[in-house]
Formats: sequence, structure tokens, C-alpha cells
Amino acid sequence: MTGSILFQAIVFLAGAIICVSIAKRLGLSSVIGYLLAGVLIGPYVLGFIGGEGDDILHFAEFGVVMMLFLIGLEIEPKNFWNMRKTIVGMGSLQVIGTMALSYVLFTLLGFDWKVSLVISMAVALSSTAIALQTIKEKGLMDTTFGNSSFSILLFQDIIVIFMLGALPLLSNAAAPSSAENHNEHVNLLDNLPIGFQTLAIILSVVVIVFAGKYLIVPMLRKVAKTGVRELLIAAAFLIVFAISFLMEYVGLSPALGAFLGGVVLSNSEFKHELESTLEPFKNLLLGLFFMAVGASINFIVIAKSPFTIGGILLAIIAIKALVLFITGSIFKLKLDQKLLLTFGLAQIGEFAFVLLSFAFSLNILEQDQMDLMLVITALTMSLTPIIGLINERFILPKFGTKESIKRPMDHVAKSQKIILVGFGHFGSTVGRFLRSYGVEATILDQDSNRVDFLRKMGFEVYYGDATRLDLLESAGIADAKMLICTVDNPSITKQVTKLVKEHYPHVELMVRAKNRYEAYDLLNLGIENIYRETLDTSLSLAKDVLSKMGFRKYTLNKQVQNFIKYDEDSLRRLAKESKRDDNYIFKARKEMEEQEKLLSQDFKRGIVEYDNHWDSEQIRKALEKQSNT
Repeated sequence: MTGSILFQAIVFLAGAIICVSIAKRLGLSSVIGYLLAGVLIGPYVLGFIGGEGDDILHFAEFGVVMMLFLIGLEIEPKNFWNMRKTIVGMGSLQVIGTMALSYVLFTLLGFDWKVSLVISMAVALSSTAIALQTIKEKGLMDTTFGNSSFSILLFQDIIVIFMLGALPLLSNAAAPSSAENHNEHVNLLDNLPIGFQTLAIILSVVVIVFAGKYLIVPMLRKVAKTGVRELLIAAAFLIVFAISFLMEYVGLSPALGAFLGGVVLSNSEFKHELESTLEPFKNLLLGLFFMAVGASINFIVIAKSPFTIGGILLAIIAIKALVLFITGSIFKLKLDQKLLLTFGLAQIGEFAFVLLSFAFSLNILEQDQMDLMLVITALTMSLTPIIGLINERFILPKFGTKESIKRPMDHVAKSQKIILVGFGHFGSTVGRFLRSYGVEATILDQDSNRVDFLRKMGFEVYYGDATRLDLLESAGIADAKMLICTVDNPSITKQVTKLVKEHYPHVELMVRAKNRYEAYDLLNLGIENIYRETLDTSLSLAKDVLSKMGFRKYTLNKQVQNFIKYDEDSLRRLAKESKRDDNYIFKARKEMEEQEKLLSQDFKRGIVEYDNHWDSEQIRKALEKQSNT
């Protein structure tokens, strides 16, 4: 009965719901909840899952693949190219430094040089899944720490390709070929000359780039025309799996291939649809991955040599933390950003499982060495959220940027104080425009590098997490008249608005939303002043198009205001509807038809009846011709 796939599904889902709910109630990361659930249902505690854990781990790795695909969708090729120096610089420094110190450590412990080299390769890798999930969960992706972490992790995903390619060179002469005993490592590049391997890698990347433009996008357009949502879901899965398979077939990292595919499709019209379609599956599979990692912790191996494992575990974390801290110092990160980077990437990552297993198949590692490193890898991943919590609660408050430079407010009465949360691209535009009118805002931001820049520009600014009530109070929320929230993380926005509404209801909230769906959520929280970041820009573009076609700008400005009014009214009527059922689609279509009808009536009334002064090119030419005659 326990071997039934349905029973396994029930156990995993129940474990996730119970443990993650407890973790979030205690204010902990959801990753801790998933890891704890895996430990509890694993073969060494409650024993609900046994040998099936390995298969589940392989299946759950699709969560990592999807995560990198979605991250790729968020990065335009131009921005990715601009990051190349950070990716190569920080990434290579971290990998080389960690490998060198780890090699010395394991050589001193008496390991053979080949074994020490292989283990040092594994130790140099960090967990993309845990690190990026934690960063996105805390809304730190847009900070210096978030960008630095992403650069290092991406470099690791690339370098692991070359590490896997180098392992056969370390294989003992008597070792059986990987092709005979481990079919999962067979790929197109086996037994090919180096030149042909390089050519195959380049061609695979070219295939993905051209397929994105000439195959995938046309396919998605045809699928979209059917109007069948499940077909679009199937198409999204097909894209991710096909790209990953191609990368694996030529011996590259499937996750790296998925990331590249996401970058290629980042400028397509299906970007947001793919994001919304895959996001729920990504989160579920990532949770399953974390649970599989927790279940893989072998407590029998730990019981045999607890002090050895504990010592090596602490030494590895210390080595990685030291190298990361030095890397952050060389690249001039502020202390709090360096601490976040140091503790955020100090674990061994999921690709170490692949690397160690491949080395074992080549007879480089012995069984006890393999078991030892697998346990240490799983333990470092499990400890990461706890170490991050200690850093956040006890270390950062003492050493992070805490105080602001005091500056008197210019031309603003005390009752008109404004607090601005987030000073990225959106927030900086708001802040600079306010300042041009002599209105100073107290700015809160989680990136200390940005904080220092703002202070040099003369802004009153605090560093810290705006979801903390004590920080809001130190920024003057009690005397503030208005709080503007411009962060690009919906969960952070919700936390801030709930906190302010509960403790300081007199403060008026002005909140940024990325799209209609985020606006729906905020309206249901009782937020009235919501600003969709794409609404004004898209209407401005449409207005300019019509202006160039000859329509009068004054009339167009009136129509833009009418459109915003009708759309805001529609937004509030649709906010209570479920966004997934046919009833919402029916009502949304009716709302759009009604809006277009009203706008058409306004247009005809304004243009045909009252507005005879179009400034079109044709009319100007006709007038010039008439005056010349």
C-alpha cells in the first residue's frame, strides 16, 4: 500500500501543507517547512517513503529547471549581456577560491588528490533552488545582493558543464565506462574530439535562439488562437522539456538550457502568459525538490561518525562563507549585502548530487566517501534557511546600515510628510518628480548600495525591510500623511499595506501594481489608490499613435482620461470575481464591450459634433492649397 503512487502523493502533499503552514506561522521561510517535511516523511524518521525518494528527486529537479526558465523570461538579452562582467568576475572568483581552499582541506584530511579535487568541485557549487527561492520570497531580487547572487549562481550552472566533462579524465583505468553502467550520462558528445564537442555546444545554443523566434513563437500563436487554456499549458511544458532535453543530449546543464530559452522568449508577446502558466507548477515542484532533499538525509551515516561529519560540515560552510565575503569585498558590496551573500550561498548545491554520483560511477569516489558527501550536501542545504534567519535576526540589525542622515524637510509642513518604500526604477521617478517640487520623502530601501547613493543625492533615507513595524516607526510613520509603496514584489506590497492599515489607518496609501490581477488583490484588501505601472505608458503610446495619424491632441487627452475612468470602474466591479472561471471571462468581455461603446460615443460626440479642428497632415495640406489659390 505504501508503494502506491497515490499514497506517495498524499504523504508529500499532506507533509507540505502541515509543515510549511507551521513554518510560515512561526515567521520562517517556506523552504524550512519543505525540508522539515522531507525529513519527517523520509525513510529514517516516519518511513512513509523509501527507495522511491531517488526517483522523486529526479522528477522534482524539473522545479529547478522551470525556475531558471522563468528567471530567463524576466531578463532581456541586453540586460543579460550587461551583466557579463559580474557573472564572470564574481562567479569565477567564488568557484576558484572555494575549490582551492576545499582541495587543501580534504588533502589534509587524508583523501587522495583525485577525490579531493572532485569533492572541491562539488563544494564550489551553491544551491540555485534554495538561494533564488529565498531571495524572491523576501523581495530581494532587485538588490545588489540579489543581482550578485544570481550572477554567481549562473556562472556555477555554466561551469558545472566543464566539471562533468573533466571527470572522465580523472577516472581510474580499471573503471567501467559511464556509458555501460549509467545510461543517464550518455550524451551526443561522448567519444567525440574536443573540436566537435565545442561545435555541438555552439550549435545547440544557436538552435535554441532560432527556434525561439521561428518555431516556438509561431507555435504559441497557433495554440493561442484555439482559445483552449490547457493547450497553452501543454505548450509551455513542451518548450521547457524540449529545451532541457536538447541541452542534456549534448551534455550541457538542462537548467542552463531552460534559462537560455527563457531569455530568448523574454521579448515575445507570450512572456507574461508563460510566467502565469508555469509559476504554480514551478513552486509546487520546487517544494517537492526541497522535500526530497530533506528525505535524502541519511541519519544512519550521521550516527556512525557524527563528529567527523559535523567538523567537515562546519569547515565547508566556513570556507564558502570566507570566499563569498572576500568576493563581495573585492566587488565593493556594503557590509549588509556581503553578509546576505555570505550566508545565502554558503551551502553545497543540487548539482553536487549529479557531480558526486557521476564521479562514483567512474570509480573516483568510494562508497563511504560518496555517502559522506551526500549527507553533508543535504545538511548544508537544510541549514541554509536557519543560518539566513540567524543573520537576519541577530547579525544584520547590529552591523547593517541602520541610521539615516538627518536632513530637514524642504518646503513641506510636518503634516505633509511622505514615506516612499522602494527606490528602484519606478520609485526613483516618483521621488525625483516630488523633489523637483520641493517635496522631500523619507525613503526606505533594502539595498544599502542604493541607500548610499540616495544619501549622496540628498534624500532622507533609511535602510531596511519595510515590512517591519519598528523600521516604519523609526522613519516617522506616526506623523506621516502618506505612504507610497513602489516595490515590485506583490507579497512585500501586501505585507506593508496590511501593516500600515492595521497600525496607522490615518496614513493614506498610494500603491504600485504591475497589472490588473495585482490590482484586484489590492482592491480586495481595501486599498483605493492603486497605480498600474503599464496603464499610463500604454495609453501614452496609443495616444501618440493616433496623434501621428492626425487626431487632435486635446481630444485625445480627454479620451485618455475617459478610458482611465471607465477602466478603473470596471476594475472595481471585476475585483470580487474569480479569475479562473468562465463567469469572469464572460463578465470581462462584457465590460470591455461596454467600455469601447462608451468611448466610441464620447469620441463621436467630441469630434463630430463639437470638434472640427483636427490637425491632420491632409487638412493642413488642403488649407495650404486653398490659401495658395
